[in-house]
Amino acid sequence: MTSRFADIGDIYCVGRNYAEHAHELGNEVPEQPLLFTKPRSSLALANGDSLSFPTNKGSIHYEIELVLKISKDVSSEDRLEDVVQEVALGLDLTLRDIQSKLKQKGHPWLRAKGFPNAAILTPFFSFVGEKSCQTIPFELQKNGEVMQKGYSKDMIFSLSNLFDEVQQEFGLKKGDLLFTGTPKGVGKLSVNDEFKLFFNGEEKGSFTVSR
Repeated sequence: MTSRFADIGDIYCVGRNYAEHAHELGNEVPEQPLLFTKPRSSLALANGDSLSFPTNKGSIHYEIELVLKISKDVSSEDRLEDVVQEVALGLDLTLRDIQSKLKQKGHPWLRAKGFPNAAILTPFFSFVGEKSCQTIPFELQKNGEVMQKGYSKDMIFSLSNLFDEVQQEFGLKKGDLLFTGTPKGVGKLSVNDEFKLFFNGEEKGSFTVSR
């Protein structure tokens, strides 16, 4: 864990929060948020550098997401916009072959979700509010081609719904992160791929897959 992530706490993620993404992977649309975590050791920064990934564990899939950062310890009276001042774009990377085997056995997903560099973040930027955010696109490009594009208005569970659920179930502290789900278009990451992440048409971060 490098000093640039020293203020980051727990990392909460939600699966299948866009109906079309659930369908593309052959999964049922959940009736309540499907929550899991990633270790802090999986964090990496999309600052233009090259990042390495496991080469002997099957395919790795990318999933772009809007990431909320909690600005203070949360109390029961707090609402989303009371405690979220900054957001980032993130990639929730998944060892898909391993995840499929874990799902078949009913085992937790940690081995598929928690490897080094499996939680990639752009630098944080100002949160414009939940309502404004709903109509702002976020986008992932791979080698200059748009692979994923989404809007938070299309989430099954809204940003506020997710915030409330995680707070009620686990509690939220200053520095915690909430990955909020990925739209359709997930795909495989390969050596030499160049990824760029955009919010409202502005590039927020990038990285290249190293050998």
